[in-house]
Amino acid sequence: TNRDEAVVNAAEGLYEDLLAKGVDVLLDDRDERPGVKFNDADLIGVPVRVVIGSKSLADGNVELSLRREGEKELVPLEGAAERVVGLL
Repeated sequence: TNRDEAVVNAAEGLYEDLLAKGVDVLLDDRDERPGVKFNDADLIGVPVRVVIGSKSLADGNVELSLRREGEKELVPLEGAAERVVGLL
């Protein structure tokens, strides 16, 4: 669907932005339930998780969460890479 395409495009764009800023990025595009992906990210020790879903993206936002704090925040996709860098 168009929404899925928008999510993929947003994820790939943010991935490229973060790589360009020197951030190590794991793009988990496996066909798995979100819980499985989140669990794996926690096991690996990913410090900042970015979740791009069709609902939040429809409002121009992505969800950031810090593993050590468990807090989640919605931030605009525009500027999300800078926010991630700031959190690291």
